[in-house]
Amino acid sequence: MGTISLENTDRLFWLGRYSERVYTTIKLFIISYDNMIDQDKNSYIDFCSSLDIPNIYNDCEDFRARYCFDIYDPNSICSNLYRAYDNAVILREEIGSESLAYIQMAIYEIIKARESDTPLIELQHLLDHIVAFWGTYDDIIEDEAVRSFIKAGKRTERLDLYIRLKADKPHIERELNRLKGRLKKTTLSYNPAYIEEFEELLKSDDLDYKRMLFLIESLYC
Repeated sequence: MGTISLENTDRLFWLGRYSERVYTTIKLFIISYDNMIDQDKNSYIDFCSSLDIPNIYNDCEDFRARYCFDIYDPNSICSNLYRAYDNAVILREEIGSESLAYIQMAIYEIIKARESDTPLIELQHLLDHIVAFWGTYDDIIEDEAVRSFIKAGKRTERLDLYIRLKADKPHIERELNRLKGRLKKTTLSYNPAYIEEFEELLKSDDLDYKRMLFLIESLYC
């Protein structure tokens, strides 16, 4: 196993976070898309609130265009995908050209979706490429540390999103256990006391989502 620079461990971690953020937010957007068109044109306000992102959009149409495709909106699907791509390009040696290719294909799909009359089709293809990326790095990356840094980022992001979305206890508990197992295989500096407190919070029937979010946001030293 080769030595991974501190800078690249950070990039691997954030590659995992950004890829998960793109995947989960696209799934949420697809679910909400029809509702925003046919039922409640203001439901994008609740969408922003659920993810704790600022509502900078003028209306439903503005949200659908900018949240998906505005690279200058730091919370958009597009900007997060490009952040994943920027990290993946630098990490070509660590993740391999085949894994990188799936992130590149995801970029092609979001460009196509921006020009499409049926963007949900291209967004679904984008999801498929993200899943293929995750499967490919499991298959071709021999260095377990590289895989573990990406997966630690992925699990951290998923846990963060589940808390924001107020997911039920079994989903949050499962992701916390997955994150704990992955952190043990990395050199990431984190506060184990926060993990212990999180586990205590999960024993309550009334989950303290606000405190859990603080613990995840503050987990890494």
